[in-house]
Amino acid sequence: MNKHTFYSYLILGMTFAFVFSAQAQNKVSAPMKDVNQVIDNTLDSLNKARTARPVAGSSRKGNNPILFLVGNSTMRTGTLGNGNNGQWGWGYYAGDYFDSDRITVENHALGGTSSRTFYNRFWPDVIKGVQAGDWVIIELGHNDNGPYDSGRARASIPGIGKDSLNVTILETGVKETVYSYGEYMRRFVQDVKAKGAHPILFSLTPRNAWEDKDSTIITRVNQTFGLWAKQIAEEQEVPFIDLNDITASKFEKFGKEKVKYMFYLDRIHTSAFGAKVNAESATEGIRNYERLELANYLKPVEQDTITGSSRKEGCPVVFTIGDSTVKNKDDDKDGMWGWGSVIAEIFNSKKVSVENCAMAGRSARTFLDEGRWDKVYDALKPGDFVLIQFGHNDGGDINIGKARGELHGSGDESKVFLMEKTGKYQVVYTFGWYLRKFIRDAQEKGAIPIVLSHTPRNKWKNGQIERNSKSYGKWTREAAEATGACFIDLNKISADKLQKMGPKKSAVFYNTDHTHTSLKGARMNAQSIAEGLKVTDCPLKKYLK
Repeated sequence: MNKHTFYSYLILGMTFAFVFSAQAQNKVSAPMKDVNQVIDNTLDSLNKARTARPVAGSSRKGNNPILFLVGNSTMRTGTLGNGNNGQWGWGYYAGDYFDSDRITVENHALGGTSSRTFYNRFWPDVIKGVQAGDWVIIELGHNDNGPYDSGRARASIPGIGKDSLNVTILETGVKETVYSYGEYMRRFVQDVKAKGAHPILFSLTPRNAWEDKDSTIITRVNQTFGLWAKQIAEEQEVPFIDLNDITASKFEKFGKEKVKYMFYLDRIHTSAFGAKVNAESATEGIRNYERLELANYLKPVEQDTITGSSRKEGCPVVFTIGDSTVKNKDDDKDGMWGWGSVIAEIFNSKKVSVENCAMAGRSARTFLDEGRWDKVYDALKPGDFVLIQFGHNDGGDINIGKARGELHGSGDESKVFLMEKTGKYQVVYTFGWYLRKFIRDAQEKGAIPIVLSHTPRNKWKNGQIERNSKSYGKWTREAAEATGACFIDLNKISADKLQKMGPKKSAVFYNTDHTHTSLKGARMNAQSIAEGLKVTDCPLKKYLK
């Protein structure tokens, strides 16, 4: 047989197989269309996946139960689940919400899996580790689409019926019986119950998909996988938590611009921001589900009783965030001071209170990473104000040393870095991106952000004081303009004053070095902010003395 004849027979055979398969498939519903359009080849490396995921039950402490997580890339992104591509699954953060002395959390999810492929390939290893009293959360469905018998061959039959389909995988010749999505869910549940453990079904995480281009409503899955998971939960009398709806409701409050960075690279896989939101939503669903004993293993909800505690009835709060030039030791009249600790002096204390939430040594990025901004964000109420000033510490190393720098500029650029100290991957954005996040978060809460270029340093060259108008001052202005926030060029206002005095007279405004201000310097900067406010239309100026 010559090469031409061989390939002719091969093509004919494949065509026959496809037609035969298609005829067989006509007996059941057509598979769900692959609307994700995301390539995830995690299953191409099964051995790697098995070594990356934990051995089922290996985290057990004494007789404590284990919470097993079963899902796909929205729960554990990629084979390793370590964020090396900037994407994170919510299962990575789920353990943060549980008391590890009483229960451990094992994330057995794997990117690229459907209910069918997980049940057939990975579930046997997971169920071996499940014991009586354990808990198993199952959230699958994102990948139950595409062909039944070719390519990744991971589709399940739509619905919850008992129908099945015998297929032969075109590329491998392997024979397999395909069941409905509901039947796979049913089998997961029954297997868990047979071990004396407790199954919980979750709906899918929401995608960054809106009803239409002008809509403010996130597209739900409550007519497909969400509905089917709920129906099986009711049939099997097990809890169902609508994770899709809980997170989607939050996204709708956030708005489209903020939801964009809840995802990374595509509209399905979450960034660390989005993964944390989903983990929090999962926790809320567990906590609020009536008489669900798993909630007893959750950590108590932390209450911040400090941030916002200065609030007087009917009066707004002015929050300040920034670095050591905003908040320093601020306790010795001859020591170093930040303007945030004296700025209350320029306001009418009967009409507004001031809380200095800045922290020395922080960049915009580390202020966010350490959860400091979250405390301010949670405390914000409509009508409050936020004074934002960063830039002094934002130009350093990104992933080594103090690791607090950001990408230069004010655009949407980002890059994944491996952090030297922690050994973890992190997405780092531009300086302006972090400012825009603070601004938009404040606006989302009904508060009014005021962005300041950072205080001038006592550095001179050829009789001219150093300015930041071509770097951080410029990027701060651009962030304000992009979001409609008030901008005060604090750097220019204070630098102009120091320029008139000259290097020798300016020295009294600093303490120890060329950056940190004395009490006199802090008051000068606070006065410069007042002067800047007066020429704006920002409502904060009406609270000035």
